Amino acid sequence: MSHTVPGATPTGEPSPEERAATTPLGELLSDVSRDLSSLFRQEVALAKAELTDSAKKAGKAGGMFGGAGLTALFALLFLSIAAWWGLGYLVGNAWSALIIAAIYAIVAAVLALRGRKEIKEIKGAPQTIETAKEVPETLKPNTGRKP
Repeated sequence: MSHTVPGATPTGEPSPEERAATTPLGELLSDVSRDLSSLFRQEVALAKAELTDSAKKAGKAGGMFGGAGLTALFALLFLSIAAWWGLGYLVGNAWSALIIAAIYAIVAAVLALRGRKEIKEIKGAPQTIETAKEVPETLKPNTGRKP
C-alpha cells in the first residue's frame, strides 16, 4: 500500500498545482528567474559551440579558397609569360610585353570601376537602424492615450 499525499506525483513530490498554491510568490518568481537564467546560459553555450564549429569550417574553406587563388595567380602568370613569348615571335619581344601589360591595365581599370560602383551602392543596415529607432518608443509605458 502506497502512502502518498493526494495529488502528489509518484516520486513523492507535490504536484505543480499544489506547489503553486503552497509556495510563496517570491520563491516561485525566484525559481522562474533561475530557470530562465539557466535556459539563457544553455542557449548561449549552444550558440557558442555552433558558431565555433562554423568558424572552424569557414576558416578551412577560406584556406582552400586562398590556395585556389594563389594557384590561379601562378596559372595566370605562366599563361601571361606564354602569351608574351608567343607574341614575341609576331611583333617583337618589347612590343609583346607592352601589349600584355596594356591588357592587364585595361582589366584592372574595369575591375576598379566596377568595385567603385559596388562600394557606392552599400547602404549599411537601413532596416536594422529603423528597427532600433522604434525600440525606445516600444519600451515607454502605455498610458492609454492614442498619438
